[in-house]
Amino acid sequence: MKKVDLSIDFCGVKCENPFFLSSSPVGNCYEMCAKALETGWGGIVFKTIGYFIANEVSPRFTNLKKESTSFIGFKNMEQIAEHPLEENLEAMRMLKKNYPNKVLVASIMGQNEDEWTKLSKLVTEVGADIIECNFSCPQMTSHEMGSDVGQNPELVKKYCEAVRKGTDLPILAKMTPNIGDMSIPAIASLKGGATGIATINTIKSITGIDLENFTALPIIKGKSAVSGYSGKAVKPIALRFIYELSKNEELKNIPISGIGGIETWEDAAEFIMLGSSNLQVTTAIMQYGYRIVEDMISGLSYYMKEKGFSRLQDMVGIALHNIIPTENLDRNHIVYPKFNDKKCVGCGRCYISCYDGGHQAINWNEEKRKPELIKDRCVGCHLCANVCPVQSISDGDIEFKKSNRKIIV
Repeated sequence: MKKVDLSIDFCGVKCENPFFLSSSPVGNCYEMCAKALETGWGGIVFKTIGYFIANEVSPRFTNLKKESTSFIGFKNMEQIAEHPLEENLEAMRMLKKNYPNKVLVASIMGQNEDEWTKLSKLVTEVGADIIECNFSCPQMTSHEMGSDVGQNPELVKKYCEAVRKGTDLPILAKMTPNIGDMSIPAIASLKGGATGIATINTIKSITGIDLENFTALPIIKGKSAVSGYSGKAVKPIALRFIYELSKNEELKNIPISGIGGIETWEDAAEFIMLGSSNLQVTTAIMQYGYRIVEDMISGLSYYMKEKGFSRLQDMVGIALHNIIPTENLDRNHIVYPKFNDKKCVGCGRCYISCYDGGHQAINWNEEKRKPELIKDRCVGCHLCANVCPVQSISDGDIEFKKSNRKIIV
């Protein structure tokens, strides 16, 4: 079968594949980024640089777990690059020199218009292909930087204008999810000269409270703070924002770099189908190392072959037309659940969940230790299928609701 084409044009820059390191601890220096590029990543977004030098806390990571998982959500208190600006610029210069066919995105963050302009000039001079403006880091120690900026459309526009003064490179405005309507600052960024949007950054969070010490996690000398939440748990939120940006008339066909919970090729495909033509990854690398990109490339390639896509571009936004306003959904049918007795392990989870949290539409056969559907009570909500630990419940009969049955004379 013919080899599929994973290359894609993003903001006018040719990328060998859509998989990039996101601006984070995984792309903090030359050695890390070089190893990633040699492993197969299409490009890197170097960890955000600025005149501000971070003085980090320790420890600075914690997570949200569920049952046997290592974590489903990851909390990160780390700020922008802690190395001096000159060191970061030299690292980027060497990356572009040694890996000329890979894409280098310089993530920058200033504290005023002058700094934004100077930073954009500096990263342009070292050979960056794209500039990403970090308007969204939720754990900065100054209100002049990070997500507080991203919630202010006027500041977003002003700082994009400042960046545009210093460069002719494509500009990505990295949006904060700590907002109700992301399209407002996104549109403002385009008016200020941005070329595309990167989203989402991490979500302001408290992942848990230490019940012995009466403080949030991680604990830094008895105290803690609100900071950014990422990982698989934020993927649904990221997908929602990307969908809304892709559907907005004023943002149609604007390049989007999708971020937030991408750990597998399936995750990547979902982001692409909602309009992302570039993907940024962090927490998957933290768990599995840079080699996870090999699995992503392989899995996405096989999927494209199976579905008949020869070019990645053909997948971008393909799911958008199937997501419609709630009021337009078909409400005339019930899809009843179907129980697979061969796969069922007799745990009773479906029965308990339906009885205590649903519509009491499942009877429990004590002798056989099997669920039995009470069809007259079932509303087709499929709570039972969602709690089944072995996925033994699938779609069954589809029928018109009694009140919606059409009488043919």
